[in-house]
Amino acid sequence: MDRNLLDIYKKVENGERLDFEDGVKLFKSDDLITIGMMADMVRWRLHPEPVVTYIIDRNINYTNICTTECTFCAFYAKVGDNVKGYTLDYETIGKKIEETIQLGGTRILLQGGLNPELGIEFYEDLFRWIKENYPQIWLHALSPEEILHIAEVSKMRVRDVLKRLIDAGLQSIPGGGAEILVDRVREKISPKKCTADEWLGVMYEAHQLGLKTTATMMFGHVETYEDRVQHMLLIRELQDITGGFTSFIPWTFQPRNTQLAENMDNLKERSTGFDYLKTLAISRLMLDNIPTIQVSWVTQGLKMAQIGLKFGADDFGSLLIEENVVSAAGTKHLVTLEQMLKAIKDAGYEPRKRFN
Repeated sequence: MDRNLLDIYKKVENGERLDFEDGVKLFKSDDLITIGMMADMVRWRLHPEPVVTYIIDRNINYTNICTTECTFCAFYAKVGDNVKGYTLDYETIGKKIEETIQLGGTRILLQGGLNPELGIEFYEDLFRWIKENYPQIWLHALSPEEILHIAEVSKMRVRDVLKRLIDAGLQSIPGGGAEILVDRVREKISPKKCTADEWLGVMYEAHQLGLKTTATMMFGHVETYEDRVQHMLLIRELQDITGGFTSFIPWTFQPRNTQLAENMDNLKERSTGFDYLKTLAISRLMLDNIPTIQVSWVTQGLKMAQIGLKFGADDFGSLLIEENVVSAAGTKHLVTLEQMLKAIKDAGYEPRKRFN
């Protein structure tokens, strides 16, 4: 064992909360096995049953037209791009939902670009139409960035936007757009996007209104280890106040076809499986108040996600009947339900389907 981790190991054994310095020390250690063992210890403490959960849902990107032009994104189309840009009509969305239901899906993850032509009425009408026609579908929709955009376009307060969307059928919010919750980093990779405080502010309002949300972290680009720890601590601090986060999903920056990758010299060193597993495990150790840590097979592949179940994760995520954003960056890992269930069982766990 790395002797620098002895004090942290004792803290974990005793169920004590880790601090910023502990998190940085963990990231700077190369003792992946010990870090993984500690995360697995916490995982079993929180989830004593040998169960790994999963969900069948579909990620519907209702529009790819976006004004933020993030340097890490290969998916968006600029405003006025009539070749690449699109906004889906109800018929197309309906067909995607029907296919999802036929495949055993129970949830729709509805996200898109920041399209300046879409105000609050567009989302209200769409949500009501979905819930009226497919009442069995759980509506998990709109990242904090999208909520802020709707508020700006519609000249409304965020809280009022959320209230109207809840009335229209919104049931939970995905944690997209968090990237790294450090403004110095955000200014480099997505200068037109919201600040860290604004992202957290939307989540606070959502939790106050009774909405549950997830949280994410996209890492492996221009951020430092200290930035990753700060990101986790900000999530943890808000969770202490609201208790509204259900899970945390760390995933690695996918570089192909992105502007950001062109300016990174050490890309291969930063996007390793070693770094992913370490970050996943440290997420479990630092986020002691988040119930679930989720693997990201869509960015890491099935085998690495399977290993991640021994590094603190207890959820395998979604079958993802459809995924467009990560695949646009050149990463295409596709699995069947049978492959996912086998991966969970082969790792020594019982698969358990969740519905939202």
